[in-house]
Amino acid sequence: MASTLLSSPLQGFTDFRFRNAFHHYFGGIDTFYAPYIRLNGKLKIKQSYQNDLQPENNTTLEVIPQVMTNDADEFIFVAKYVQSLGYKELNWNLGCPYPMVTKSGMGSGLICNPNKINDILHKAHNETDILVSMKMRMGYEHAEEILDAFPILDQYPLKNIAIHARIGKQLYKGPVDLDAFEKCISSTKHKLYYNGDITSVSTYKAIEERFPSIDHFMMGRGLIADPFLPSMIKNNTTEYPKDRWSIFSEFHDTIYQQYDAYLSGPTPIKMKMLGFWEFFSQSTSNPQKTYKAIKKATNPVKYRQAVDKIIATEIKVKRAF
Repeated sequence: MASTLLSSPLQGFTDFRFRNAFHHYFGGIDTFYAPYIRLNGKLKIKQSYQNDLQPENNTTLEVIPQVMTNDADEFIFVAKYVQSLGYKELNWNLGCPYPMVTKSGMGSGLICNPNKINDILHKAHNETDILVSMKMRMGYEHAEEILDAFPILDQYPLKNIAIHARIGKQLYKGPVDLDAFEKCISSTKHKLYYNGDITSVSTYKAIEERFPSIDHFMMGRGLIADPFLPSMIKNNTTEYPKDRWSIFSEFHDTIYQQYDAYLSGPTPIKMKMLGFWEFFSQSTSNPQKTYKAIKKATNPVKYRQAVDKIIATEIKVKRAF
């Protein structure tokens, strides 16, 4: 069974600039989910969200918009907005684990409230014809919360439910709970996608073998840490391309130039790229040293020098093997 690979949305990382560059240089991802739209009580779409979803910024990709809300009117407002741009599906985020979200009863903090979920889905399906999909965790406090939500979810024609196999309180700490995910498979009629800790070809294969009925796999942090991973999974290989670091260097320069043009001043671009290097460094031969070198680069010139040195070091390490 050929698997479908999906890019999980990461706020602050996987916007259209990253998605387009990733698709061009690496490939392997069938569908990208856009980072969530959050309205904060105002029925107005921020310019950054508009830019991210504009069709002209997403010409070569399949992109699915996402909404973060616990309010039916907000959900419907976003649904109608994305439909006006030509999108046919809206993904609802019940997965975000961060306390500033969950304390407001959103993201994974909403899973324990099936009645509220029901109210929103009921109104959404009665007042729009958009296709709804879900992105969830097992719960916030415990992994049974999602099991209590399934009877409500099963009442609606959802496209799928993508489940990150952790609870919200874990954030990204500790192992994924594969036993709890297995319970989900037999507890709902909906098609499930697997998400969580696909960080190598071997971890992907182990999960695929454990859950033979699952054929959609979502990748988030692992995809940023190793951008070659999706295409390697698709090609069933653990071998990197011979020009791995040259390709990565071109990809890096593309996103750097685009973010530098978009952000104003050296500090925002430094913070943006530092965030990326927290992931990128994990695929280098010495992650701690690599990240430290980027952190110490106090201006654009020093940053460029640090990146060039990292790439040169990795090419040298590869030749040594």
